[in-house]
Amino acid sequence: MSTQLLTYIVVGLSFALYIGIAIWSRAGSTKDFYVAGGGVHPVANGMATAADWMSAASFISMAGIIAFAGYDGSVYLMGWTGGYVLLALLLAPYLRKFGQFTVPDFIGERYYSKAARVVAVICLIAISFTYIAGQMRGVGVVFSHFLNVPITIGVLVGMAIVFFYAVLGGMKGITYTQVAQYCVLIFAYLVPAIFISMLITGNPVPQLGLGSMVADGSGMTVLQKLDTTLVDLGFNPYTLGSKSMIDVFAITLALMVGTAGLPHVIVRFFTVPKVSDARKSAGYALVFIALLYTTAPAVGAFARINFIDTVNGSTYAETEAQGGTPQFVKTFEDIGLIAWTDKNNDGVIQYAAGAPFEGGKPQFTGERGVHGERVVSNVPTANANEISVDRDIMVLANPEIAKLPGWVIALVAAGGIAAALSTAAGLLLVISASISHDLLKKTFMPQISDRGELLAARGSAVFAIAVAGYLGINPPGFVAQVVALAFGLAAASLFPAILMGIFFKKMNREGAVAGMLAGLLFTVGYIVYFKSPWFGAVNTADNWLFGISPEGIGSIGMAINFVTALVVARFTAPTPAAVQDLVDDIRIPSGAGVAHAH
Repeated sequence: MSTQLLTYIVVGLSFALYIGIAIWSRAGSTKDFYVAGGGVHPVANGMATAADWMSAASFISMAGIIAFAGYDGSVYLMGWTGGYVLLALLLAPYLRKFGQFTVPDFIGERYYSKAARVVAVICLIAISFTYIAGQMRGVGVVFSHFLNVPITIGVLVGMAIVFFYAVLGGMKGITYTQVAQYCVLIFAYLVPAIFISMLITGNPVPQLGLGSMVADGSGMTVLQKLDTTLVDLGFNPYTLGSKSMIDVFAITLALMVGTAGLPHVIVRFFTVPKVSDARKSAGYALVFIALLYTTAPAVGAFARINFIDTVNGSTYAETEAQGGTPQFVKTFEDIGLIAWTDKNNDGVIQYAAGAPFEGGKPQFTGERGVHGERVVSNVPTANANEISVDRDIMVLANPEIAKLPGWVIALVAAGGIAAALSTAAGLLLVISASISHDLLKKTFMPQISDRGELLAARGSAVFAIAVAGYLGINPPGFVAQVVALAFGLAAASLFPAILMGIFFKKMNREGAVAGMLAGLLFTVGYIVYFKSPWFGAVNTADNWLFGISPEGIGSIGMAINFVTALVVARFTAPTPAAVQDLVDDIRIPSGAGVAHAH
């Protein structure tokens, strides 16, 4: 059976499972649609949270960025895992005790203000659309590869599938679908990692394989071989970072606190019956997440070794069996995710340091060169590098590079799609809930019926899918980079308002609203200035504020939010006593202080 047919069968079966679960557990009420009826078991909720959490950025893009960035890629590992711990310990139990459906619900009630609720919705939509752009690009990359179609068609296929089970099932359908998706994605990630670790080091545990000797008789460990090979090709050593310390700190902090402000993860803790179950499901989720996150550095390192060994110095026109270029290069080249230009006309791929094309990205003409390669129009730069690789393909290509069996390649396809779709569905639900519940029901149309609210939620989900599809086709970077921008927006806008809402009872509505707006506007402005084509700003460390990249600027946005909120609160009306009592009630356990009363 061909790998292509196997892929269709495995992906088709996984979709049949997801859609079957969505139909079985479809939402019958707004409570089902928003928080799955509040009756999900902590282990199931932990799996669903992990699937929600481990998006296309984690499954597809993170190991690819680590493969090419080396030590600099560790900011994603540190920020995302550390942020989840922060969320689980600092915010989740208190928000669950507060007992509202959504993050804007919490902010609207805590800051006794419709304006605060509307600003929270604006922040949430900005975060969610930026985040979902990364997921839809991930879906497009996977579908374009395995269906052999352009990314645009891949994104459209993904939109249709997300529409079906997110709009039909709501949170109840998504929760149980995500349990299945977690099982698929973690199996799909670990199986090829174990195979490749065995092939490169002889050690079946990827985490240990990363520090083991390479099984080629060189006597070097994996990281030593990578350092030596990359230096020989003109790159920086793999284990030596090129980012400044302040940028590493800023990105890690933005990812951590952004995690704790992510609306689609926070809402997961409203789906369990009790506050104690929120803590338990957070603990289970951390274990499930760690399985992938501790494996990613090894997957990245193995991918870079295999890529160099199989591609550099291979003859493009010859077949792989004759020592020519591997088939995966030509496959990804056909869909525009790899490009090669023969600068010295020797028919051999040279992989070395430097951008191979003017402007960094290849511009294909639609023609074929003398070797059969796709012709690129932007004139090559004056360096030896002849090949450009999209970072987002490495996890998908890994099994093909390592020549693993067809069923493993098919499994990775199903896992990549599961990772991207699970998070995309969660984000779409958050967007639709914020529009239908927070804007309509709680602000502008309080008389709307339960049925009307559910219809509005589904209608806004359809709108969100359309916008997400456009952003997936025209993303501002690689999947993990786009997602990092969303985390920065969350860090600068929602996180300070949530944290002060729980732990600083004197924070008033004026301070919270001013802080959220100041943090959001500054961060959006900075990201748009450096990332959009409209301004043409040169996105280099020399031009960044304090040397902080757009991925890390959420840390500064967060500081602006806190300072603005505290200053405005100092000079405006105090928080009502009833709200201060509510905050005390959220934080202080039931029965605390009873012993003193006697």
